Amino acid sequence: MAAPGSGFWSFGAEDGAGDPENPGPARAWCQAAQKFTGGLGSKLCALLLGDAERPADGGGRGPPRGSARKAACACACTCERKPCGCGHAAVDYAGLRATDLLPACDGESPTLAFLQDVMDILLQYVVKSFDRSTKVIDFHYPNELLQEYNWELADQPQNLEEILTHCQTTLKYAIKTGHPRYFNQLSTGLDMVGLAADWLTSTANTNMFTYEIAPVFVLLEYVTLKKMREIVGWPGGAGDGIFSPGGAISNMYAMLIARYKMFPEVKEKGMAAVPRLIAFTSEHSHFSLKKGAAALGIGTDSVILIKCDERGKMIPSDLERRILEVKQKGFVPFLVSATAGTTVYGAFDPLLSVADICKKYKIWMHVDAAWGGGLLMSQKHKWKLSGVERANSVTWNPHKMMGVPLQCSALLVREEGLMQSCNQMHASYLFQQDKHYDLSYDTGDKALQCGRHVDVFKLWLMWRAKGTTGFEAHIDKCLELAEYLYNIIKNREGYEMVFDGKPQHTNVCFWYVPPSLRALEDNEERMSRLSKVAPVIKARMMEFGTTMVSYQPLGDKVNFFRMVVSNPAATHQDIDFLIEEIERLGQDLS
Repeated sequence: MAAPGSGFWSFGAEDGAGDPENPGPARAWCQAAQKFTGGLGSKLCALLLGDAERPADGGGRGPPRGSARKAACACACTCERKPCGCGHAAVDYAGLRATDLLPACDGESPTLAFLQDVMDILLQYVVKSFDRSTKVIDFHYPNELLQEYNWELADQPQNLEEILTHCQTTLKYAIKTGHPRYFNQLSTGLDMVGLAADWLTSTANTNMFTYEIAPVFVLLEYVTLKKMREIVGWPGGAGDGIFSPGGAISNMYAMLIARYKMFPEVKEKGMAAVPRLIAFTSEHSHFSLKKGAAALGIGTDSVILIKCDERGKMIPSDLERRILEVKQKGFVPFLVSATAGTTVYGAFDPLLSVADICKKYKIWMHVDAAWGGGLLMSQKHKWKLSGVERANSVTWNPHKMMGVPLQCSALLVREEGLMQSCNQMHASYLFQQDKHYDLSYDTGDKALQCGRHVDVFKLWLMWRAKGTTGFEAHIDKCLELAEYLYNIIKNREGYEMVFDGKPQHTNVCFWYVPPSLRALEDNEERMSRLSKVAPVIKARMMEFGTTMVSYQPLGDKVNFFRMVVSNPAATHQDIDFLIEEIERLGQDLS
């Protein structure tokens, strides 16, 4: 693939700065958007660039029904009835249906008014997401929500008044994942530039399979994946890659390509034509490795789980032992998946040692860095992935540690062309060989999907707005907050750490022990009672709506809290609040 020119498309260390005399890329994009989208473009750009006024807190208030809306109408309607009605007409949504919006004749004014009212609902939600006085969640049980609202689909259309109400209701019960006190998942936060990019992507509403229908997005995917490969450490950013629907699919791609590399005949003849294949991954790895094996016909029994040390890191000696066992049985080891940032402990497998073993036995090395890949952006923390440059493939999810809106997951492959030969089917109605441009930019045939969502633009625009240094600051802050939490609770009465030592990632794993259990001997009865503590506290968190943090058992360890920090909106005060809230909600438990 010929490389696009440098400059506008490329990344700098600090791309977010701009001035009126020399507008930065984000502002340049906005100026172009405003030219074609009028009021909507102005609102989006003000939000993106930080110039927007704070919307008034509307509480549960809906958009102003029947309010005057100024419509910047291009009067493009060519029907022979009256010309399109621009101006200051009040909009009666109760009398309008979706069929009254564009492309309906005279649909410009109601369309702009309707979308601006939707935008008001969204902007109010955005602002409230960062307001610590608001709930993280307005929790209702499933049967309550089913009974309170009619969610069923009908044959007849509803009016736009009702459609706007549905938008409000949906957000009323949505989890505010951008709230500074939401710590429940690895993907948290709400980035304003990423949000704006997501809106633009939906507006463009195109597919990623060919250059002819997604020219800019295809180029952005090329330069972004190349930059990510450079950061991994592959010389010149050489290789291949694709954005896929999440880390589980990226990991499955890696298994698919590793199998094809070893036995290319499997593409046409299937698993019956190859010997029994075995994959290896740690016992703390993501469940997607087994799911991928099941989907590819390899079978979950063919995924061998390697022992981990007390910190959750794969033990290389056990990996080598299991490889030798498999080979002695006549089976074929074809993939080792090391994890850089395990889901629960946040552990980083010893990649250099794993790479040595993979080289020794000629096995494909994959690194699942879905959670930990973001640390490569940090000069302070990237050492934790030492050896990743020796991998054959890497999964990296910017929608986790880098705060890109869901979904944004990349699979990076070291060998260029392998993904294409593994997956291509030469569909002649899409990938004609006599097109008038460079066919290497028709990337769809290397994907398993035909329809593929545009996931790159969010990451690319955020990177231009923040620069690499901005992502580095974000990641360093989150790691510092996790260390702050660890330092507070490691010797605090009522807390027990799941493992000793400072966490390597932002995962902080601990038990809260209520006063009634603190004097008990460490026996089966105590463990049984302790296992019930985290679920009750979590349920109370959700019912009060004050915060959210995950819990789980692991191996022989009963339910414990797994705190993660990936939201740059969080502060030391939010960490303090979490500790105090756990104690408030759990002190009466027995």
